[in-house]
Amino acid sequence: MSRRSLIGEALASSPPALVPDANDASSPVSKTTFTTKRLEGFTEAARMVKRPTIKLKPAECSVWPGNARDYALLTEDRVRSLIDSIQAENGNRIPVVVRRTPQAELQYELVIGTRRHWAISWLNAHHFPEIELVAIIEDLDDEAAFRLADIENREREDISDLERGSNYKAAVDAYYAGVQTKMADRVKLSKSTLARYIGLTEIPQSIVSAFNSPMDLQVRHGDKLLPPLRTPTLRSKMEEAAKVIAAEQSFRQSGDEEPISGSDVVARLVAATTTTRTGRSQKALIEVKGASIGQVDRDRARGLTITLNPTELSAEDILSALRPLIENAKILKRAAR
Repeated sequence: MSRRSLIGEALASSPPALVPDANDASSPVSKTTFTTKRLEGFTEAARMVKRPTIKLKPAECSVWPGNARDYALLTEDRVRSLIDSIQAENGNRIPVVVRRTPQAELQYELVIGTRRHWAISWLNAHHFPEIELVAIIEDLDDEAAFRLADIENREREDISDLERGSNYKAAVDAYYAGVQTKMADRVKLSKSTLARYIGLTEIPQSIVSAFNSPMDLQVRHGDKLLPPLRTPTLRSKMEEAAKVIAAEQSFRQSGDEEPISGSDVVARLVAATTTTRTGRSQKALIEVKGASIGQVDRDRARGLTITLNPTELSAEDILSALRPLIENAKILKRAAR
């Protein structure tokens, strides 16, 4: 289903903007074809854009806590390009979405447009008090507000998979009685995709801290991290490795060096759980993109022995896989002294 159709569905409880018109070729009562479905999506979006707008100060509306984006994590650097754009246009060209909250201290609550709200708040506090927030008022309950915000957030690359996973976990409990299947159907996600996002919330902060930024922890990484994390003995090994990696990340940051990438962090964490002891020897699998291409044997007397299987991978890919294992071996040697 297209993003525009999803928007229309989320706003279906918002009269009178989305009342079907029998004379409209995009109406659900007319013959359904691929073309009419496409037209329906464009019509829904157009109706939303043409809704009457209001102007208000950011301080006049609260921010709905059900949105995936963590407002507290927004900074000038993260929002800089948007700040410049709004300043140049003397306002937000794309309206935010608010809803009325008559029983609350503030009259409106922001549902969509957290970054725009933050950017205009920043501009108001930095010599541009005249810029106001352009908003559309929608009549939405919490579940509809969640679905609408989710559609918007899927277009944003600066929301981490971890933020989205936390948001999905809270939503499935709050709006769908804890049933992931029901939520997957409502938000038009596959059951497996939804489960993978929610699975990220099982990763403890001790492991997240090994990543240079929460943005580096992606949903695909959970597939490799979660199985050992669910085993107590392997979890403790991974947490010890995470401490070492976090310290190295901090050292690199202080020296303006390139941080350890998310993929390398995952490789090192997994390697810490797959290392086994046979007498004085330690073995670790060499994995690239989920496939084993060999192993590293570390012996106190002989050092490292690297065994590679035949592969079509490039030399760069192989070296990238070897680097964290070699670095980890150096750390183990220093720790043993």
